[in-house]
Amino acid sequence: MGDDTQKYTVDDALVAMVFGKFQLLLLAYAGIGWISEAMGMMLLSFIGPAVQAEWGLSANKESMITSNVFAGMLIGAYSWGIVSDNFGRKRGFLVTAAVTSGAGFCSALSPNYATLVLFRFLVGVGLGGGPVLSSWFLEFIPAPRRGTWMYVFSAFWTVGTMLEASLAWIVMPLLGWRWLLAFSAVPSAFLLIFYYKAPESSRYLCMKGKPDEALRILEWIAKLNQTKLPAGTFAQEFNHQQLITQASSN
Repeated sequence: MGDDTQKYTVDDALVAMVFGKFQLLLLAYAGIGWISEAMGMMLLSFIGPAVQAEWGLSANKESMITSNVFAGMLIGAYSWGIVSDNFGRKRGFLVTAAVTSGAGFCSALSPNYATLVLFRFLVGVGLGGGPVLSSWFLEFIPAPRRGTWMYVFSAFWTVGTMLEASLAWIVMPLLGWRWLLAFSAVPSAFLLIFYYKAPESSRYLCMKGKPDEALRILEWIAKLNQTKLPAGTFAQEFNHQQLITQASSN
């Protein structure tokens, strides 16, 4: 006789629990990270000309400050995906936030051009991990509503660009470009402060063969949303490699 017990997956549970308080808290947290991404990009429009004027840089050296950020993002975009797939979404954006905020504050203290270019490169590496945070957020959204909330989440980018422009308008004339760099690194540091409250992705935990941990997170979501998990038992979700391993051992 087969097991006739009704089973449900992570997606089934998220749909049953609907979008609630838990997802709103995650939206606010992940949104801060997306604001940080936007600020880091918008910042490039203000820092280069200011540094060029103060240090008497050539046009090529001034453009190198911006180019290095994009070079770092290229490396980060590839690297952080691997990190998040192997060590978890949560650890992935922890490291990216630490790199972005740490290098951002250090770049504000740069004593010379070479140091500034180095730290802005590291900021770019951190910024390249932005998709890890957005993926983590979407893995907690009920599948039928992911498109809608991806659009809502994307709006935080606009907020970040507006905030950076306003910050530059206020800070640059009064305090200079170093303070603008420091203030722009604050949102990434905010992610680190509340990191301990952020849950790991239940889908990722299932892929890694940790259904008990995934279920505990789903139960926490149900409690915050004041809903219930679907009837039945929680189904283990295997990733493709686990299925291959099992098939070869049978």
